[in-house]
Amino acid sequence: MDCVFCKIINGEIPSEKLFEDEDFIIIKDIKPVAPIHLLLIYKKHVPTINELREDDRRRFWKIFSIIKDISKKLGFESYRVVVNNGREAGQEIHHIHFHIIAGRKLGKIG
Repeated sequence: MDCVFCKIINGEIPSEKLFEDEDFIIIKDIKPVAPIHLLLIYKKHVPTINELREDDRRRFWKIFSIIKDISKKLGFESYRVVVNNGREAGQEIHHIHFHIIAGRKLGKIG
């Protein structure tokens, strides 16, 4: 498989891991859009939300707990969580991941 996130998860591409458990990792984004721009990546290769299965659901309950813990650890309270789902939504790497963006005032969306 030629997925950059799978290669990061497997240690084939170096990254600065800030968190890791059996289901997720958090790394710093290499093209940050704000002073804090992290990626929370699902370790299981699933291209988009549309391909999630029932067995994935039990893992996803903890996403917001992980985000809360990393924000506390790194000392930021305000942040944006973004998921791009599909090419037309701006998803560049087809492996489910969440952007955690903070460190500056963010404008409104919509």
